[in-house]
Amino acid sequence: MAPQREISAWRPGVPGVVEVFHAHYTEYAYPMHVHDAWTLLIVDDGAVRYDLDRHQHGTPHDTVSLLPPHVPHNGAPATADGFRKRVLYLDGSRLGDDLIGPAVDGPDLVDPVLRRRVGQLHTALTRPGDELEADSRLTLIAERLRGRLRPSARRDIPRADRPLAHRLRELLDARWVEGIALDEAALLVHAHPAHLVRAFSGAFGIAPHQYLMARRVDRARRLLLDGCPPGEVAAATGFYDQSHLTRHFRRLVGVTPGRYARS
Repeated sequence: MAPQREISAWRPGVPGVVEVFHAHYTEYAYPMHVHDAWTLLIVDDGAVRYDLDRHQHGTPHDTVSLLPPHVPHNGAPATADGFRKRVLYLDGSRLGDDLIGPAVDGPDLVDPVLRRRVGQLHTALTRPGDELEADSRLTLIAERLRGRLRPSARRDIPRADRPLAHRLRELLDARWVEGIALDEAALLVHAHPAHLVRAFSGAFGIAPHQYLMARRVDRARRLLLDGCPPGEVAAATGFYDQSHLTRHFRRLVGVTPGRYARS
């Protein structure tokens, strides 16, 4: 089997994400190196063996690996067919230096819920226009990572805060076209971003990003029935482009915008 090195890397418009990196390696081995950012790693196929702080670690199924900044590590395939991985590099605004020690002691977290959430985050990060979803998912992932690394500091999950949820809904209703970043919304309503997402979801049974997209699709339906072309509708209702509109429209309505308009 010929060695393979397939990579994809980009910087999304999500606060705290320095880089997204997807790769498939069959024989390549990383030498010892360091990053100035946190490395949040999941392996979809195969496995990786690596050394961190002179201790050997690996990435079995359902493992989420969190490698701290400035700590040397390497990496090599642990299976004959190599490995396929997805990585997020996060700056200190998401995870603080106080977690470096616990991450060195236990970088591999066997947590199927966390693993699933990280996978969902990567999916959102591949879709331009879904930055609010990605930001919300990353906020809850960072909260879970902090709870796993420092169990004694884990916060109790807050009950639904309906007044706070209503204030966020008012913000989303007022800015449903241009949208709003999670950090800005949290600042305006004086709440921690993770608390804000949980309060909204608990009060209304829907995540903030899902509510925003539902508002946009609802307005898109009216414009399509008025005879507006889908491309113009996408621009008028806050979608990144026509394909972004089509994806969410089909998910919520069951058909494409073009078919809906022709009906």
